[in-house]
Amino acid sequence: MNVSGKKYRHLLTQITDIGVALSTEKNLDKLLEMILMKARELTNADAATIYRCVDNKHLKFEIMFTLSLGIHVGGTSGKKVNLQYLDIYNEDGSPNRNMVATWVAASKCTVNIDDVYHEKAFDFSGTMKWDKEIGYRSKSFLVVPMVNHLNELIGVLQLINAQDIVSGEIVKFSDFDQHITRSLASQAAVSITNRILVDAQKELFDSLIQLIANAIDEKSHYTAGHCLRVPIITRLISEAVCRIDKGPLKDFSLSEDEKYELDVAAWLHDCGKITTPEYVVDKATKLETIFDRIHLIDTRFEVLKRDAIIASLRKQLQDQSDTKEDAALQQQLEQLDRESAFIRECNIGKEMISAEDLDQISRIAKHSWQTSSGEKGHVLSEEEMLNLAIYRGTLSIREREIINNHVSVTIRMLESLPYPKNLARVPEFAGSHHEKIDGTGYPRGLTGAEMPVQSRIIAIADVFEALTASDRPYKKAMPLSQSLAILGQMKLDGHIDPDVFDVFMNEKLYLVYARQHLDPDSIDIDEPFDIPGYEALK
Repeated sequence: MNVSGKKYRHLLTQITDIGVALSTEKNLDKLLEMILMKARELTNADAATIYRCVDNKHLKFEIMFTLSLGIHVGGTSGKKVNLQYLDIYNEDGSPNRNMVATWVAASKCTVNIDDVYHEKAFDFSGTMKWDKEIGYRSKSFLVVPMVNHLNELIGVLQLINAQDIVSGEIVKFSDFDQHITRSLASQAAVSITNRILVDAQKELFDSLIQLIANAIDEKSHYTAGHCLRVPIITRLISEAVCRIDKGPLKDFSLSEDEKYELDVAAWLHDCGKITTPEYVVDKATKLETIFDRIHLIDTRFEVLKRDAIIASLRKQLQDQSDTKEDAALQQQLEQLDRESAFIRECNIGKEMISAEDLDQISRIAKHSWQTSSGEKGHVLSEEEMLNLAIYRGTLSIREREIINNHVSVTIRMLESLPYPKNLARVPEFAGSHHEKIDGTGYPRGLTGAEMPVQSRIIAIADVFEALTASDRPYKKAMPLSQSLAILGQMKLDGHIDPDVFDVFMNEKLYLVYARQHLDPDSIDIDEPFDIPGYEALK
């Protein structure tokens, strides 16, 4: 094979390799830079510029590279491009012929110029001014449109100063240079189109996810922000678990795709709550449904007091005496006030209710009262007694089942979606955030061994957010140390993953989150030494 044949084979191999690289690169900036660099290498150009088409009307300067001057702006350089967009069309809609890049964009035709200083068709005054300022000499230009398979303009590739391989002299871009650059530009346009479509689909998917999360949070002002904050905590924990170099999880790692999969699961972990009735989600007291029925009971006590006063007055009229009766009435009224206050206190969700309180509720419930229509009944109905006797929190057994069912609904909703391969485990991760390491969680009663690390991370993120939140109907905001103490006890009780908890504590992720998202007054702890279950990683 002669030299030209070897060169052709080498170039063909390069083009093939470039095609493979372009099809696998996911970052748009890196993709654009790869196109630019490969075009410069294939044509032995000294400088190269790439523009991207914006809204079919403008060219956005993306990257510039000049080998001889060591200039690299835009792309992965870290140096931002602060140049204005170029108008592809004039105000009257005609193509902008002033600049070669805009003309190529409008016409979708390639322009190959020997020497821009002798070129009359286009305005190169800006190029000449730039040359003078930096001591450069722009000469040969090859400007190629990047047009995809739908004949849509994606951008413009501009190469400057082709160099002779032997002498290094600036020469005109050859017909072969032009042909191979057009081939690369076409291939690049398709890759960029695909990347833009993928990014647009991802952006749409992410927006829908956040729309669902916002809709769930909007259902209740008490839980507003929960679906937004859990992903933040999840990402904090997952990044720490991936970087930790000691402890049982030191070898655990996640790829970028796996991190994104976990993010999606965290965003959607409570999507089933969209079907949960608001009165259950928002139930701030034991007697609350559409409204707090404590007000009905207050009214009944007022009726009891009214009836007591009426009965006392009648007796006084009969006995013509009021001293003893006044004292007895006062005692009765005070007793009713105490009982009413006790019922109001029981209506508030507590950590637990005592047997003595249950006995007193039963005794008070037996008081009879009479409505204005003459109907008689007990001051507390059987259903109201059952609600006031709720052992912990404000939810009855039935209501607890309703709210717990949101996880099963979450799983059904998420499993019904046609996920791409990189998101296939979203239902598994999202649907396990109420499972417990000891197997006592719900809905499937999974043990720690049956739960992936990702599920265990979301579980801790969910609990920690709920503990530190200041907007729950059933509890007041608690100090950070108290939240961590409860979390630590959950580790000791076998409810949350001990290894993930240890990373959470050792890396002080609670402090990172608290300083950004909690009331500064609630941050009452720095070092985790006194937290139950805390063990330094080794």
